[in-house]
Amino acid sequence: MRRLIPTGDAARPVAFAEVPPPVPEPGEAMIKVEAFAPNRGETFLLEHPRPGLLPGKDVAGLVVQAAADGSGPAAGTRVVGHPAQGGWAAYATVPTHSLAVLPHGVDSARAAALPLAGITALRLLRAAGSLAGARVLLTGASGGVGHYVTELAAGAGARLTAVTATPARGARLAELGAHLVHDVAAAQGPFDVVLESTGGPHLPTALAKVRPGGLLVWFGQACRAPVALDFFELLNGPERVTIQHFHYAGGPYASDLAALVHLVERDRLHPEIGRTADWAETADTLVDLRERRIRGKAVLLTGEER
Repeated sequence: MRRLIPTGDAARPVAFAEVPPPVPEPGEAMIKVEAFAPNRGETFLLEHPRPGLLPGKDVAGLVVQAAADGSGPAAGTRVVGHPAQGGWAAYATVPTHSLAVLPHGVDSARAAALPLAGITALRLLRAAGSLAGARVLLTGASGGVGHYVTELAAGAGARLTAVTATPARGARLAELGAHLVHDVAAAQGPFDVVLESTGGPHLPTALAKVRPGGLLVWFGQACRAPVALDFFELLNGPERVTIQHFHYAGGPYASDLAALVHLVERDRLHPEIGRTADWAETADTLVDLRERRIRGKAVLLTGEER
């Protein structure tokens, strides 16, 4: 079968290889991949790939071999999945605790855009607590996570300010109900909750805008620069602010995937897909994703569903 493997070349980070199909564990189903969606964090792993790295965590397709232990969906079922790796391939094995069944009305392209970004958004908002009427600041908002957070938070009654680099990258967020600013320093606080994903010098600026006793949830470092906090500057800022480190990972994922699929099916969640392409264009798409030339998610199609 065909699989995309790392090359170590920043300009062409992956290439096709012919390899044997994967062998599923007893609690895994074999999926014929119809669509997959890379994540920007995966592009960083490809800069210096570790030996044996098989990228791919967000997939949608058809179960061609049910799990040997009897768990999960039967062969012939359309699913979305979140494997630990190996999804950029014609076939992938996925633990059944990380699969959700797709209804007829949810196509594979939209489904593939859901797992990592959608699960992150769901769990991030749970960490933030009740948002009805809350003032919320979201940085780095124009990626896949940001679009999901914006739609879900606005639907929950939050008053959301979203930080995007340009008006064009924030256009859809404004349609979803966010107030846009293009520099975190321009955000008018105080905010009950700050959801911070850029790191570097932006986190201290965002932290200064939290109300006394408020919450900052730190869930990313998109600018890739470490954060420096000055104790004495904090003394001049809001008091008793909680800084919570957040990372989405930790299975099982099936229930969260099912919740996301349900919201899409009910027209209450709309994956923002900035590019859909044949998987022959994966290398170019990864570079554009890394360089922030794609708004929202990118989805690659293997050709099985089209």
